[in-house]
Amino acid sequence: MKTYVVGGAVRDELLGLPVKDRDHVVVGATPEEMVRLGFKPVGRDFPVFLHPATHEEHALARTERKSGRGYRGFTVHAAPEVTLEDDLKRRDLTINAMAKADDGTLIDPFGGRRDLKEGVLRHVSQAFAEDPVRILRVARFAARFGFRVADETMQLMKEMVNSGEADSLVPERVWQEFSRGLAEPHPERMFEVLEACGLRQQLLPELKAVPKKLSGSVPVRFALLAWPLKEAEVNALCERLRAPGEERELALLACRYRPALRAAHSASPQALLELLKRADAFRRAERFKDLLEVAGLADPAVDVARLQRALEAATAVDAGAIAAKAGSQSEIPSLVDAARVHAIARAL
Repeated sequence: MKTYVVGGAVRDELLGLPVKDRDHVVVGATPEEMVRLGFKPVGRDFPVFLHPATHEEHALARTERKSGRGYRGFTVHAAPEVTLEDDLKRRDLTINAMAKADDGTLIDPFGGRRDLKEGVLRHVSQAFAEDPVRILRVARFAARFGFRVADETMQLMKEMVNSGEADSLVPERVWQEFSRGLAEPHPERMFEVLEACGLRQQLLPELKAVPKKLSGSVPVRFALLAWPLKEAEVNALCERLRAPGEERELALLACRYRPALRAAHSASPQALLELLKRADAFRRAERFKDLLEVAGLADPAVDVARLQRALEAATAVDAGAIAAKAGSQSEIPSLVDAARVHAIARAL
Protein backbone atom coordinates (compact mmCIF):
# COMPACT_ATOMS: atom_id res chain seq x y z
CA MET A 1 0.00 0.00 0.00
CA LYS A 2 1.41 3.37 -1.09
CA THR A 3 -0.02 6.89 -0.73
CA TYR A 4 0.57 9.85 -3.05
CA VAL A 5 -0.47 13.50 -3.00
CA VAL A 6 -2.23 14.20 -6.30
CA GLY A 7 -3.91 16.83 -8.44
CA GLY A 8 -4.28 20.47 -7.47
CA ALA A 9 -1.95 20.33 -4.46
CA VAL A 10 0.95 19.16 -6.65
CA ARG A 11 0.11 21.69 -9.37
CA ASP A 12 -0.15 24.65 -6.99
CA GLU A 13 3.05 23.73 -5.16
CA LEU A 14 4.94 23.69 -8.48
CA LEU A 15 3.45 27.11 -9.29
CA GLY A 16 4.55 28.46 -5.91
CA LEU A 17 0.96 28.99 -4.81
CA PRO A 18 -0.47 28.27 -1.35
CA VAL A 19 -1.76 24.72 -1.06
CA LYS A 20 -5.18 24.73 0.61
CA ASP A 21 -6.35 21.13 0.33
CA ARG A 22 -4.36 17.96 -0.21
CA ASP A 23 -5.98 15.01 -1.94
CA HIS A 24 -4.33 11.60 -1.82
CA VAL A 25 -4.50 8.47 -3.93
CA VAL A 26 -3.91 5.13 -2.24
CA VAL A 27 -2.49 2.32 -4.40
CA GLY A 28 -2.63 -1.35 -3.44
CA ALA A 29 -5.32 -1.18 -0.75
CA THR A 30 -8.90 -2.38 -0.29
CA PRO A 31 -11.76 -0.55 1.44
CA GLU A 32 -11.58 -3.06 4.28
CA GLU A 33 -7.90 -2.30 4.86
CA MET A 34 -8.59 1.44 4.94
CA VAL A 35 -11.33 1.04 7.55
CA ARG A 36 -9.08 -1.27 9.60
CA LEU A 37 -6.44 1.49 9.63
CA GLY A 38 -8.94 3.96 11.05
CA PHE A 39 -9.95 5.79 7.87
CA LYS A 40 -13.57 6.97 7.71
CA PRO A 41 -15.44 6.10 4.47
CA VAL A 42 -17.26 9.11 2.95
CA GLY A 43 -17.41 8.38 -0.80
CA ARG A 44 -20.82 7.79 -2.37
CA ASP A 45 -19.82 6.99 -5.95
CA PHE A 46 -16.34 5.55 -5.33
CA PRO A 47 -14.11 4.65 -2.34
CA VAL A 48 -13.00 7.87 -0.58
CA PHE A 49 -11.86 8.00 3.04
CA LEU A 50 -10.90 10.66 5.57
CA HIS A 51 -7.56 10.27 7.36
CA PRO A 52 -8.16 9.64 11.08
CA ALA A 53 -5.79 12.45 12.14
CA THR A 54 -5.57 15.02 9.32
CA HIS A 55 -9.09 14.43 7.89
CA GLU A 56 -7.60 14.82 4.39
CA GLU A 57 -9.26 12.87 1.59
CA HIS A 58 -7.71 9.58 0.53
CA ALA A 59 -9.23 7.87 -2.53
CA LEU A 60 -8.40 4.38 -3.70
CA ALA A 61 -6.75 4.34 -7.12
CA ARG A 62 -9.48 3.82 -9.68
CA THR A 63 -10.37 3.71 -13.35
CA GLU A 64 -13.62 4.80 -15.00
CA ARG A 65 -15.58 3.40 -17.92
CA LYS A 66 -18.23 5.40 -19.79
CA SER A 67 -21.66 3.81 -19.33
CA GLY A 68 -24.06 6.66 -20.15
CA ARG A 69 -24.35 10.36 -21.04
CA GLY A 70 -23.33 13.19 -18.75
CA TYR A 71 -20.96 13.45 -15.84
CA ARG A 72 -22.71 10.68 -13.87
CA GLY A 73 -22.59 8.17 -16.71
CA PHE A 74 -19.53 6.25 -15.46
CA THR A 75 -18.76 2.86 -13.99
CA VAL A 76 -15.94 3.09 -11.46
CA HIS A 77 -13.44 0.31 -10.80
CA ALA A 78 -11.28 0.56 -7.68
CA ALA A 79 -9.02 -2.37 -6.81
CA PRO A 80 -5.51 -3.04 -5.44
CA GLU A 81 -4.20 -3.82 -8.95
CA VAL A 82 -5.09 -0.35 -10.29
CA THR A 83 -1.82 1.55 -10.69
CA LEU A 84 -1.08 5.19 -9.98
CA GLU A 85 -0.66 5.87 -13.69
CA ASP A 86 -4.04 4.23 -14.37
CA ASP A 87 -5.59 6.64 -11.90
CA LEU A 88 -3.81 9.72 -13.25
CA LYS A 89 -4.75 8.84 -16.82
CA ARG A 90 -8.49 9.32 -16.12
CA ARG A 91 -7.94 12.95 -15.00
CA ASP A 92 -8.89 15.95 -17.10
CA LEU A 93 -5.72 17.97 -17.72
CA THR A 94 -2.02 17.18 -17.64
CA ILE A 95 -1.44 19.90 -15.03
CA ASN A 96 -3.87 18.03 -12.75
CA ALA A 97 -2.46 14.57 -13.51
CA MET A 98 0.71 14.70 -11.43
CA ALA A 99 1.49 13.02 -8.13
CA LYS A 100 4.06 13.36 -5.38
CA ALA A 101 5.44 10.44 -3.38
CA ASP A 102 6.20 10.56 0.35
CA ASP A 103 9.90 11.13 -0.40
CA GLY A 104 9.11 14.14 -2.60
CA THR A 105 9.53 12.38 -5.95
CA LEU A 106 7.35 13.89 -8.68
CA ILE A 107 5.39 11.40 -10.81
CA ASP A 108 4.46 13.10 -14.08
CA PRO A 109 3.65 10.55 -16.81
CA PHE A 110 1.78 13.00 -19.08
CA GLY A 111 3.98 16.10 -19.13
CA GLY A 112 2.07 18.25 -16.69
CA ARG A 113 5.15 20.06 -15.40
CA ARG A 114 6.12 21.06 -18.94
CA ASP A 115 2.62 22.36 -19.64
CA LEU A 116 2.69 24.34 -16.40
CA LYS A 117 5.91 26.04 -17.47
CA GLU A 118 4.51 26.79 -20.93
CA GLY A 119 1.10 27.89 -19.65
CA VAL A 120 -0.90 25.29 -21.57
CA LEU A 121 -4.15 23.47 -20.73
CA ARG A 122 -3.94 20.06 -22.42
CA HIS A 123 -6.20 17.02 -21.98
CA VAL A 124 -4.63 13.80 -20.71
CA SER A 125 -6.44 11.30 -22.93
CA GLN A 126 -9.49 10.82 -25.15
CA ALA A 127 -11.42 9.98 -21.98
CA PHE A 128 -11.71 13.76 -21.57
CA ALA A 129 -14.53 13.68 -24.15
CA GLU A 130 -16.67 11.46 -21.92
CA ASP A 131 -17.47 14.21 -19.40
CA PRO A 132 -18.85 17.57 -20.70
CA VAL A 133 -18.22 19.26 -17.34
CA ARG A 134 -14.54 19.16 -18.29
CA ILE A 135 -15.14 21.83 -20.94
CA LEU A 136 -16.27 24.17 -18.18
CA ARG A 137 -13.31 23.18 -16.03
CA VAL A 138 -10.89 24.05 -18.83
CA ALA A 139 -12.57 27.45 -19.17
CA ARG A 140 -12.36 27.94 -15.40
CA PHE A 141 -8.67 27.06 -15.28
CA ALA A 142 -8.05 29.48 -18.15
CA ALA A 143 -9.73 32.15 -16.01
CA ARG A 144 -7.63 31.22 -12.99
CA PHE A 145 -4.19 31.00 -14.56
CA GLY A 146 -4.57 32.87 -17.85
CA PHE A 147 -3.26 29.79 -19.68
CA ARG A 148 -4.02 29.03 -23.34
CA VAL A 149 -5.85 25.89 -24.43
CA ALA A 150 -3.83 23.42 -26.52
CA ASP A 151 -5.04 23.22 -30.12
CA GLU A 152 -5.86 19.52 -29.90
CA THR A 153 -7.81 20.07 -26.68
CA MET A 154 -9.81 22.91 -28.20
CA GLN A 155 -10.60 20.73 -31.20
CA LEU A 156 -11.81 17.95 -28.91
CA MET A 157 -14.01 20.40 -26.99
CA LYS A 158 -15.56 21.63 -30.26
CA GLU A 159 -16.33 18.05 -31.23
CA MET A 160 -17.99 17.45 -27.86
CA VAL A 161 -20.25 20.47 -28.36
CA ASN A 162 -21.06 19.58 -31.97
CA SER A 163 -21.80 15.93 -31.14
CA GLY A 164 -24.35 16.87 -28.49
CA GLU A 165 -22.33 15.47 -25.57
CA ALA A 166 -22.51 18.91 -23.91
CA ASP A 167 -26.32 18.81 -24.11
CA SER A 168 -26.33 16.60 -21.02
CA LEU A 169 -24.79 19.26 -18.80
CA VAL A 170 -26.76 19.66 -15.57
CA PRO A 171 -27.60 23.30 -14.68
CA GLU A 172 -26.36 22.96 -11.10
CA ARG A 173 -22.96 21.74 -12.28
CA VAL A 174 -22.86 24.47 -14.92
CA TRP A 175 -23.43 27.14 -12.27
CA GLN A 176 -20.86 25.57 -9.96
CA GLU A 177 -18.10 25.80 -12.57
CA PHE A 178 -19.34 29.04 -14.15
CA SER A 179 -19.53 30.94 -10.85
CA ARG A 180 -16.07 29.73 -9.83
CA GLY A 181 -14.67 30.86 -13.18
CA LEU A 182 -16.44 34.20 -12.77
CA ALA A 183 -14.62 34.69 -9.46
CA GLU A 184 -11.15 33.99 -10.90
CA PRO A 185 -8.51 36.66 -11.70
CA HIS A 186 -9.06 36.46 -15.49
CA PRO A 187 -12.81 35.78 -15.94
CA GLU A 188 -12.72 37.13 -19.50
CA ARG A 189 -10.60 34.13 -20.47
CA MET A 190 -13.42 31.79 -19.47
CA PHE A 191 -15.75 33.48 -21.95
CA GLU A 192 -13.09 33.40 -24.68
CA VAL A 193 -12.69 29.65 -24.24
CA LEU A 194 -16.44 29.02 -24.18
CA GLU A 195 -16.83 31.16 -27.31
CA ALA A 196 -14.04 29.38 -29.14
CA CYS A 197 -15.44 25.89 -28.55
CA GLY A 198 -19.07 26.88 -29.24
CA LEU A 199 -20.46 26.32 -25.74
CA ARG A 200 -21.06 30.02 -25.04
CA GLN A 201 -23.74 30.18 -27.73
CA GLN A 202 -25.46 27.15 -26.20
CA LEU A 203 -25.28 28.06 -22.51
CA LEU A 204 -25.26 31.87 -22.64
CA PRO A 205 -27.02 32.93 -25.85
CA GLU A 206 -28.18 36.22 -24.32
CA LEU A 207 -24.62 37.44 -23.82
CA LYS A 208 -23.57 39.24 -26.98
CA ALA A 209 -20.54 40.87 -25.36
CA VAL A 210 -18.57 40.51 -22.14
CA PRO A 211 -17.69 43.63 -20.11
CA LYS A 212 -14.03 44.62 -20.41
CA LYS A 213 -13.79 45.01 -16.66
CA LEU A 214 -15.22 42.21 -14.52
CA SER A 215 -14.41 42.82 -10.87
CA GLY A 216 -16.05 42.68 -7.47
CA SER A 217 -18.00 39.82 -5.90
CA VAL A 218 -19.62 37.06 -7.96
CA PRO A 219 -23.09 38.70 -7.69
CA VAL A 220 -21.60 41.99 -8.91
CA ARG A 221 -19.79 40.30 -11.80
CA PHE A 222 -22.92 38.39 -12.79
CA ALA A 223 -25.00 41.59 -12.68
CA LEU A 224 -22.42 43.25 -14.93
CA LEU A 225 -23.12 40.55 -17.51
CA ALA A 226 -26.86 41.24 -17.18
CA TRP A 227 -26.55 45.06 -17.31
CA PRO A 228 -27.25 45.51 -21.06
CA LEU A 229 -29.92 42.79 -21.27
CA LYS A 230 -33.71 43.00 -21.26
CA GLU A 231 -35.51 41.70 -18.19
CA ALA A 232 -36.85 38.65 -20.06
CA GLU A 233 -33.30 37.80 -21.15
CA VAL A 234 -32.00 38.10 -17.59
CA ASN A 235 -34.77 35.81 -16.35
CA ALA A 236 -34.00 33.26 -19.08
CA LEU A 237 -30.28 33.34 -18.29
CA CYS A 238 -30.86 32.94 -14.55
CA GLU A 239 -33.27 30.08 -15.12
CA ARG A 240 -30.95 28.22 -17.48
CA LEU A 241 -27.99 28.55 -15.10
CA ARG A 242 -30.08 28.04 -11.94
CA ALA A 243 -28.48 31.22 -10.59
CA PRO A 244 -28.89 31.52 -6.78
CA GLY A 245 -31.14 34.15 -5.23
CA GLU A 246 -28.48 36.76 -4.50
CA GLU A 247 -27.09 36.73 -8.04
CA ARG A 248 -30.57 36.67 -9.60
CA GLU A 249 -31.83 39.57 -7.45
CA LEU A 250 -28.91 41.85 -8.22
CA ALA A 251 -28.93 41.05 -11.93
CA LEU A 252 -32.64 41.85 -12.22
CA LEU A 253 -32.21 45.00 -10.13
CA ALA A 254 -29.43 46.24 -12.43
CA CYS A 255 -31.57 45.54 -15.48
CA ARG A 256 -34.73 47.18 -14.14
CA TYR A 257 -33.14 50.35 -12.78
CA ARG A 258 -30.51 50.87 -15.47
CA PRO A 259 -32.35 53.88 -17.05
CA ALA A 260 -32.94 55.56 -13.68
CA LEU A 261 -29.34 55.02 -12.61
CA ARG A 262 -28.08 56.50 -15.85
CA ALA A 263 -30.35 59.52 -15.37
CA ALA A 264 -29.24 60.10 -11.77
CA HIS A 265 -26.86 62.95 -12.72
CA SER A 266 -29.81 65.22 -13.54
CA ALA A 267 -32.61 63.64 -11.48
CA SER A 268 -34.55 65.80 -9.00
CA PRO A 269 -34.38 65.08 -5.26
CA GLN A 270 -37.93 63.66 -5.51
CA ALA A 271 -36.92 61.32 -8.36
CA LEU A 272 -33.84 60.16 -6.47
CA LEU A 273 -35.96 59.35 -3.42
CA GLU A 274 -38.36 57.35 -5.56
CA LEU A 275 -35.44 55.38 -7.00
CA LEU A 276 -34.12 54.65 -3.49
CA LYS A 277 -37.54 53.47 -2.34
CA ARG A 278 -38.24 51.29 -5.40
CA ALA A 279 -34.79 49.69 -5.16
CA ASP A 280 -35.40 49.03 -1.42
CA ALA A 281 -32.22 50.91 -0.58
CA PHE A 282 -33.24 51.72 3.01
CA ARG A 283 -33.90 48.12 4.03
CA ARG A 284 -31.31 46.49 1.75
CA ALA A 285 -28.44 48.97 1.99
CA GLU A 286 -25.72 46.41 1.19
CA ARG A 287 -27.54 45.22 -1.90
CA PHE A 288 -27.98 48.81 -3.07
CA LYS A 289 -24.27 49.35 -2.50
CA ASP A 290 -23.61 46.39 -4.80
CA LEU A 291 -26.01 47.88 -7.35
CA LEU A 292 -24.06 51.14 -7.34
CA GLU A 293 -20.83 49.18 -7.80
CA VAL A 294 -22.34 47.43 -10.82
CA ALA A 295 -23.58 50.73 -12.29
CA GLY A 296 -20.21 52.43 -11.81
CA LEU A 297 -18.32 49.58 -13.47
CA ALA A 298 -20.83 49.12 -16.30
CA ASP A 299 -21.25 52.79 -17.18
CA PRO A 300 -18.72 55.38 -15.90
CA ALA A 301 -21.25 58.09 -16.79
CA VAL A 302 -23.52 56.97 -13.92
CA ASP A 303 -23.15 59.53 -11.12
CA VAL A 304 -22.56 57.03 -8.32
CA ALA A 305 -21.31 59.72 -5.92
CA ARG A 306 -24.57 61.68 -6.29
CA LEU A 307 -26.60 58.57 -5.56
CA GLN A 308 -24.50 57.80 -2.51
CA ARG A 309 -24.96 61.33 -1.17
CA ALA A 310 -28.71 61.05 -1.73
CA LEU A 311 -28.88 57.76 0.17
CA GLU A 312 -26.77 59.01 3.07
CA ALA A 313 -28.85 62.18 3.40
CA ALA A 314 -32.18 60.35 3.23
CA THR A 315 -31.02 57.67 5.68
CA ALA A 316 -29.98 60.33 8.20
CA VAL A 317 -33.57 61.60 8.50
CA ASP A 318 -34.99 60.61 11.90
CA ALA A 319 -38.25 58.95 10.91
CA GLY A 320 -39.02 58.11 14.54
CA ALA A 321 -38.87 61.73 15.64
CA ILE A 322 -41.13 62.75 12.75
CA ALA A 323 -43.63 60.03 13.67
CA ALA A 324 -43.71 61.18 17.29
CA LYS A 325 -44.74 64.71 16.24
CA ALA A 326 -47.23 63.68 13.54
CA GLY A 327 -50.88 64.51 14.06
CA SER A 328 -52.07 61.15 12.67
CA GLN A 329 -50.65 57.82 11.62
CA SER A 330 -51.70 58.28 8.02
CA GLU A 331 -49.62 61.40 7.46
CA ILE A 332 -46.31 59.92 8.69
CA PRO A 333 -45.16 58.48 5.32
CA SER A 334 -45.66 61.77 3.46
CA LEU A 335 -43.92 63.73 6.24
CA VAL A 336 -40.93 61.36 6.20
CA ASP A 337 -40.76 61.56 2.40
CA ALA A 338 -40.86 65.36 2.50
CA ALA A 339 -38.04 65.43 5.06
CA ARG A 340 -35.98 63.04 2.98
CA VAL A 341 -36.50 65.07 -0.22
CA HIS A 342 -35.40 68.18 1.68
CA ALA A 343 -32.33 66.38 3.06
CA ILE A 344 -31.37 65.10 -0.40
CA ALA A 345 -31.76 68.58 -1.90
CA ARG A 346 -29.42 70.01 0.74
CA ALA A 347 -26.86 67.22 0.20
CA LEU A 348 -26.75 67.81 -3.54
